[in-house]
Amino acid sequence: MHFEEDYTYHIYNRSNQKIFFNRDNYLFFLSKIRVHILPLTDILAYCLMTNHFHLLVKVNNKGIEYINEKHRNNTQVLSKQIGVMLSAYTQAINKQEGLKGSLFAHKTNAKQLNFTTNFKNPSSLKNVTNYNYARNCFLYIHQNPKESGLVEKLEDWEFSSFRDYTGLREGTLINKDLAFEIIGLDKETFYQQSYISLDDSDIKEIW
Repeated sequence: MHFEEDYTYHIYNRSNQKIFFNRDNYLFFLSKIRVHILPLTDILAYCLMTNHFHLLVKVNNKGIEYINEKHRNNTQVLSKQIGVMLSAYTQAINKQEGLKGSLFAHKTNAKQLNFTTNFKNPSSLKNVTNYNYARNCFLYIHQNPKESGLVEKLEDWEFSSFRDYTGLREGTLINKDLAFEIIGLDKETFYQQSYISLDDSDIKEIW
């Protein structure tokens, strides 16, 4: 993974097995995000699912710094902290469930959205595809629990940032104002826009 300052990224990892076994596990993972990811980014959206997670973040200047360690001389701080977070969570779950080995069988992915500024006027964009990707990714992250059959309404899933955007919860993990600027959704019609259907090509591009 390589990160650039002020660029927006979709960070995700899918496991071959269950990674959250109870509510406390989800809350513990969110606390790890707060400790390891939040100081290095603005978090725009997140969703924790039973066997994977999504983060949509804008990286700051601390996240792109390189670590001055012999065995990590070409590693950025954000990349290291993602690894530290997943390792710490894995150790806790292995102890809880009596498991061994890596909980996350796949490599963590970070997909750059290739823009840095305010996109409230999509028609002015030079790269509309990446703008649409950001919007679609944001929508998909929040729609994921409903599309997976875990809940009937987006707000019924406790472990995503959707409740914060609708005012049902006053969380401090995400930067809502920045997200509205970058994604281009309207605050007044946000709830209705959140249920916009994504086609298969949109979803395929997200992964």
